[in-house]
Amino acid sequence: MRQQLSHLFRHRWRRIGITLLPLLFALLHVSNVLHLQVLERLDNIIYDTRLRATMPRTLDERIVIIDIDEKSLGRIGQWPWGRDKMAALSQELFERQQVAAVGFDVIFAEADGSSGLSNLQRLAAGPFKSQSGFSDLLAKLAPTLNYDGLFAQSLTGRTAVLGFYLTSDRDGRTRGTLPSPALNADQLRGLPLRATSWNGYGANIEVLAQAAPVAGFFNSITDEDGVVRSLPLLAEHGGQYYESLALAMYRTVMGMPEVAPGYANRNAQGDYDTLQSIILRQDGRSLAIPVDDQLATLIPFRGPGDVLGGSFQYISASDALEGVLPEASLRDKVVLVGSTAPGLLDLRVTPVGRTYPGVETHANVLSALLDGKNIVRPGYAIGFDALQLLCAGILLAITLPLLAAGPAVALSSSVVVVLTGMNLWLYISHGLALPLATAVLMSVLAFALNMVYGYFVESKSKRELAALFGTYVPPELVDEMVKEPENYSMEAASRELTVMFCDMRGFTAMSEQMEPLQLQALLNDVFSKLTHVIRRHRGTIDKYMGDCVMAFWGAPVTTPDHAQLAVAAAIDMANAIAEINEGHRQRGLPEIGVGIGLNTGTMCVGDMGSDIRRSYTVIGDAVNLGSRLEGLSKHYGKSIVVSESTKLQAPQFAWQQLDLVRVKGKAEAVAIFWPQSKLEAVSPAEERELEEWGQFLTAYWAQEWAQCDGCLSRLNNVRQGSTLYDLYASRVALLRQQGFTPDWDGATNFDSK
Repeated sequence: MRQQLSHLFRHRWRRIGITLLPLLFALLHVSNVLHLQVLERLDNIIYDTRLRATMPRTLDERIVIIDIDEKSLGRIGQWPWGRDKMAALSQELFERQQVAAVGFDVIFAEADGSSGLSNLQRLAAGPFKSQSGFSDLLAKLAPTLNYDGLFAQSLTGRTAVLGFYLTSDRDGRTRGTLPSPALNADQLRGLPLRATSWNGYGANIEVLAQAAPVAGFFNSITDEDGVVRSLPLLAEHGGQYYESLALAMYRTVMGMPEVAPGYANRNAQGDYDTLQSIILRQDGRSLAIPVDDQLATLIPFRGPGDVLGGSFQYISASDALEGVLPEASLRDKVVLVGSTAPGLLDLRVTPVGRTYPGVETHANVLSALLDGKNIVRPGYAIGFDALQLLCAGILLAITLPLLAAGPAVALSSSVVVVLTGMNLWLYISHGLALPLATAVLMSVLAFALNMVYGYFVESKSKRELAALFGTYVPPELVDEMVKEPENYSMEAASRELTVMFCDMRGFTAMSEQMEPLQLQALLNDVFSKLTHVIRRHRGTIDKYMGDCVMAFWGAPVTTPDHAQLAVAAAIDMANAIAEINEGHRQRGLPEIGVGIGLNTGTMCVGDMGSDIRRSYTVIGDAVNLGSRLEGLSKHYGKSIVVSESTKLQAPQFAWQQLDLVRVKGKAEAVAIFWPQSKLEAVSPAEERELEEWGQFLTAYWAQEWAQCDGCLSRLNNVRQGSTLYDLYASRVALLRQQGFTPDWDGATNFDSK
């Protein structure tokens, strides 16, 4: 494994580096070293698409929206309405409809003077002060004309939640009375947060704040693209943390549980280092609401919104005020009072609609809290993004350089599918909105850069390699070479190879009997058939020399079984010549013979020649010996002569040793052999013949001539007219006349080819 990785990095480091570039930029972006807005926009697009695709689009019957719509404004009058109308609405909801709770997505920041009570009180204290009847009458009318008091009275002791808003401006202006905070800074133990922080507010008048002490802000968080995707559940003002309208409504419905911070773990000093939830405690039980580092939650939109959106029941406020609703038709419902009228400016741009009612954003969050399924970007989102980037990036960098276009597309697509599937599963099953765009874009760019580099850089070298070696090497070997072109070159190298020389016998006599065109056609036909055999056995054609073919095995593609392939090719070439001769006999053409020499040894292989002409060839003593062995084939009456070095690397063949020879230019004797066939193809009779021949050679080298005569007699009975047996019969007769020679090594000397 270590060697494979070393090989990979040694030969593919450029392509690996190119593939890692997107990972580097992605990690810089995730760590905020490099801010790429395009990735943030793409992440928002993915989030919005995923949100729309997974919205339940079902009605939540628990929550009802009382809508201050165009119809209500037309029937009741322009906003703001008199507090007597709001008191009547409150009475209708709590007494006649028996709702569970009412939340107001509107603010009552100024006293209501629409009844004229303040003017009457000024008259009673001024011009009509002396008229006691006027003051007495005013005292009787005052309770009915104090609209703020009427509204406050309708809220007192009720499960009502008022709304307010937080501001951030240079002056930090404040108005109205804030509710009690849900958390204070001391409860956070000095933990630094990115919670939304404000220096001003607009709240309700004191009389209403006292009547309904629970209130929640209705601010939302607008992203850089102007889209509202999240709501803070807690926000900071003056060192105190106030709750949102949705959280306040939820606590009211649940019986006002205590709010506490929820920490993830402790750091090395034993201090808490991550706030990951808001905990609600009541009667010994606790409920954790996950939040992000802004103490916010993503809005889990149920549908496209508005009256026709189908997520929540909308009721016109005028219908509620005019008593149109059947009694108790809203029993135990949670009611939000808000507006969809465009003129009241409470419409938001959201992922599911460009004019989404602000009141419904709170309804969606409240619905999720009631279900215990709110969606949050966890604090470890950056770490998660970095981890998935590293896993996907390293996988692609290591594997893509090894793959062709088709598998590379499949792998890259699989990585994107796995990333997307995991992201969607975490979103649906665990309510985790984790980043995806950076990892997906990194994977796509890694694939694209890898393919571009492969096409313009590596493909060029592959095409050059194919053109260079295509005339020498079989197509299947060229295909192997172009997969890793950096492993192959024309530079000379010393390697162990097997070389073959194949010469046609009788060609000279044949050329004298045939026309040039006939001779050309014959030679091309023979060479083509022999070349196909060599290529089929993964051999490399070196050159054609007149009526001779030179080939070698083991280069340029390294093949450990080069000797075995060369022997198999030689046997098939001899069989191919036999088939050619059968055709010649049928057409009355002269037959041809073939002599093949094989030798295995260390040779120099590479591009050699002059500035004018060069070729990929082999040279060396081992090559020369192969040429000498080809010349010996006719002497022994065999079409193939193989050296011992080749025979030792091809044990699956049945061998017959021909002689021990000392060729011209070599001081040491070399054992030479003839490959009869594959071992499994040898018949019992042939096995006995080979054993008999082995006994003959043993007697021959021991100069036991009488025993040699006996062996040859038995061999000739099996195979009469054998050139080999006749040759050795002549040798035995000659050596017997010379007598016993103590220093004879049994080798035959050949001073010429």
